[in-house]
Amino acid sequence: MIPTDRNDVAQALIGKAPARPAAPAIASATAAGAVALTLLVAIGHLLHRPVLVPPLAASAALVFAAPTLPLAQPRNVIGGQFVSALVGFCAVAAGGRTLWTAAVAGALAIGAMALARTPHSPAAATAVIVVLTGPEPVTFLLLLVLATSVIVAVGVIATRRGYPSYWW
Repeated sequence: MIPTDRNDVAQALIGKAPARPAAPAIASATAAGAVALTLLVAIGHLLHRPVLVPPLAASAALVFAAPTLPLAQPRNVIGGQFVSALVGFCAVAAGGRTLWTAAVAGALAIGAMALARTPHSPAAATAVIVVLTGPEPVTFLLLLVLATSVIVAVGVIATRRGYPSYWW
């Protein structure tokens, strides 16, 4: 239904958003994100390899700010990132490191995560990053599993809202 009068339009634009979380929940999510992401940087520093990649910040946002969502559960965070990275490596093997291949890899990652029952929206970007940067597969996959496990572990420790809702 398309809103027709001015009040209906205003209500449609602003009236459906959920309430702002309580200040302690916002502070907790922010602190947990800071801990997890700086841990990834520290691990990367120790290993002399980048461990923090942009999609992991988005994964952290889901885990810490929306821990009850299916997309934030460990199966989805770890599995979705892993499946999407595999798709990225397969895409590079088939199409090379081009923007076209990156676009296809991101799309295929969406389907692959759905098939694996591990949807995690930030992970589609991981497939794109794999295509565009061409990391060494085994090292990247191991570091990705380590990084997502750190995010999940911080989520378990930091959230007081029963995270996770399910493990696998």
